[in-house]
Amino acid sequence: MNTALPPTSGGMTIGDQLARHARSVPGAVALRMDGVDRTYRELDERVDRLAHVLRTRGVEPGDRVMVMTFNRLEMVETFFACARLGAVCVPVNFRLHAEEVSYQLADSGAVVAVVESALAATFAQACQDAPALRHSLMVGPGDLHGGMEAYEDALRDAPASGIDVAVDLHAPAFIMYTSGTTGRPKGAVLTHYNLLIQTMSRIAHTGLPSDCRVWLISTPLFHIGGLAALLSSVLLGAKTVIARSGRFDPAEIVDTLERERIGYCFLVPAQWQAIVDIPDIKDKDLSALRIISWGAAPATKALLHRMIDTFPDAKLSSVFGQTECGAVSTMLRGEDALRKIGSVGTPLLNVEVRIVDERMNDVPQGQVGEIVYRGPSIMTGYWNKPAETAEAFAGGWFHSGDLVRQDEDGYIYVVDRLKDMIISGGENIYCAEVEEAIAAHPKVAEVAVVGVPDERWGETPLAVVVSAGAPGSPTAEEIGQWCRARLAAYKVPRLVVVVTELPRNASGKVRKNELRERWRAQSVTLA
Repeated sequence: MNTALPPTSGGMTIGDQLARHARSVPGAVALRMDGVDRTYRELDERVDRLAHVLRTRGVEPGDRVMVMTFNRLEMVETFFACARLGAVCVPVNFRLHAEEVSYQLADSGAVVAVVESALAATFAQACQDAPALRHSLMVGPGDLHGGMEAYEDALRDAPASGIDVAVDLHAPAFIMYTSGTTGRPKGAVLTHYNLLIQTMSRIAHTGLPSDCRVWLISTPLFHIGGLAALLSSVLLGAKTVIARSGRFDPAEIVDTLERERIGYCFLVPAQWQAIVDIPDIKDKDLSALRIISWGAAPATKALLHRMIDTFPDAKLSSVFGQTECGAVSTMLRGEDALRKIGSVGTPLLNVEVRIVDERMNDVPQGQVGEIVYRGPSIMTGYWNKPAETAEAFAGGWFHSGDLVRQDEDGYIYVVDRLKDMIISGGENIYCAEVEEAIAAHPKVAEVAVVGVPDERWGETPLAVVVSAGAPGSPTAEEIGQWCRARLAAYKVPRLVVVVTELPRNASGKVRKNELRERWRAQSVTLA
């Protein structure tokens, strides 16, 4: 363990927070996954080793390190090793297609990558157009692929001594890619300061009880939600139990809640519904739960009543935000869950909001406008995209793209999205990106993608396609196969219809609201 105090950096960075607990509670369990524990001392030492590995392979402060793995302990180690070294971590969605990974590799200029063995073939294809990439480490079982180095072998040969790098509190810590309406992802740059303020504000606003000492993370760690929960748990010196990536199994989650005595858990409403529907749920000892949180979609009053009845010792907490805000921008606390149902709550501590019209004038209370933010948890900008950054911060406030209204008590209700986005099972799907892929199909003249209600996922993508004529109309199967070769599986439209023309307004823009209303209740073809 590194017992020396870190060099002065003007404040405690993410890496410093981990080292603090390694000194004060070295034997306490920091992480648990699949029966494997990392104490704070063990985690701290492995992070130091990885930081040395990265530095000896050419990573300098400010360099980018990509990590593309399933949820696993090594992913967390990479997060903190980058923070300790002053490098910028770039988590990548493991579901992405090689072309999508290639773009993020090239755009970020990552010089080293940490890659899951099961994803090595996808990564090898993606890194063909990544000239900055110099080295890659492979985690997990399997043969080494394309010159990769085994992660554990590299750590075994590295020293566990501290890294003598003073990392500035305002230096970038993460680039989190979030898709945009242009069809290409944008990298939101979040500093150590952004994330620490977000974490402390979230903890304070939630009102965590002192016995809430075990956190469950079942969301992907490449998401800002998973990262923010991890940082909150580590800041508190709590134990983080990490669930495996993949298919959601409500019975398995409940077993984990009971066995690990989980105090805090976030799930999307559809997942909470599956849990409260378990026949013997009330026979489980879930008395340790103190905070049950949800987001990414609204919860019905019926579901909230079921959650309150099932978990009488827990407080409910709904969160709302986006990557650019460091995760959470508003929160609806338990005492308001039913009284203000449908609301996303009030602004988080250290987050200031306005609801404005297109000229940045405040709209009257109760009227709809765009919610804009400012505060110390807001990103510094989009990586390598000065024009998009300037547009996002027009008028000195971050423009969320969300249309909302505010009631007489200050509670905010989301009405619609300016940004053309679908939220399916907690995943953000930007229509422009899917449209760009489908439009390249030789049988497609035009396409519009919209979200339609889905009982399981909340929303699912529907592609409305205009045929190019010869050589015939595209089928749903053709569109699905075409998309699966170019997009992550969750972005592929499950529903496809072929029409003669798209409805347009006087200025020529597609009337997507009309498409949503027309097709939401009609029978469509499964892709």
